[in-house]
Amino acid sequence: MPGGSRQPLRALASAAGLVFGGIFTLSLASSVAIRALQSNAESKRKKVARPCTVCKGKGFYVCKLCGGSSTIEWSPLYDPIVINPCLCPTCDGNRVQRCLNCLGKCYI
Repeated sequence: MPGGSRQPLRALASAAGLVFGGIFTLSLASSVAIRALQSNAESKRKKVARPCTVCKGKGFYVCKLCGGSSTIEWSPLYDPIVINPCLCPTCDGNRVQRCLNCLGKCYI
């Protein structure tokens, strides 16, 4: 009876696969449904919301740290002789930053 011990293991493996497959399917279906509901609520909110007054409905504005130059003057220790221009850490050199009031959504 060499093949007799494989039968219970095969049944156990197929049952475990069925359970985990069902859990994965339910998880996937619920995440898709939640995402659809959030998208629907977001589109309704956007229709009745007021535009952001800070960015004037654009979702971004000129970087406040570098003033739109994309670089800042930096020195590791305050040394007026050695001041290096470095990439702005706030806007990463893009010269604009996402509006912190509306989080880039263009409305409040």
